[in-house]
Amino acid sequence: MEQDQLDDLKNLLISQLEDLVKSGQETVSGLKDQENAYADLVDQASNDASQEFLFRIKDRESRLINKIKDALERIEDGSYGLCETCGEEISFGRLKARPVATHCIVCKTAAEKMEKIVNMTK
Repeated sequence: MEQDQLDDLKNLLISQLEDLVKSGQETVSGLKDQENAYADLVDQASNDASQEFLFRIKDRESRLINKIKDALERIEDGSYGLCETCGEEISFGRLKARPVATHCIVCKTAAEKMEKIVNMTK
C-alpha cells in the first residue's frame, strides 16, 4: 500500500474515532440532564425502552472504538492492511470501505461461509 493511501486511511480512522467519542460524550451528558421521575408508568416504560436501545447502540459503538484503536496501533507497528489469516495485503478498496478490516475478502468470505455452516448444524 502506498503511503498516501495509508495516510488517507489513518485520517479516516482518526475522524471516525473523534466522531464516536464526541457522540458518546453527548449521550452521557444528555442522560445526566434527563429527568427520570415520570408520573405516568407508560412514559417511564417508554423512556426505559428508549434508553435500553440507546445503550445497545453505544455498546456497538464502544466495540467499534476499540477496533479503530487497534487499527491505529497496527498502522504504527506496520502490520495494518495485512490479513490476519493468510498474511496477504488487504485491498485498498476493502480498507476504504471498512478501515478496521483485519482479513482480506477471500479469507473473510471463507470464514463467513464456515460460520453459516456451523450455525446450520446447531
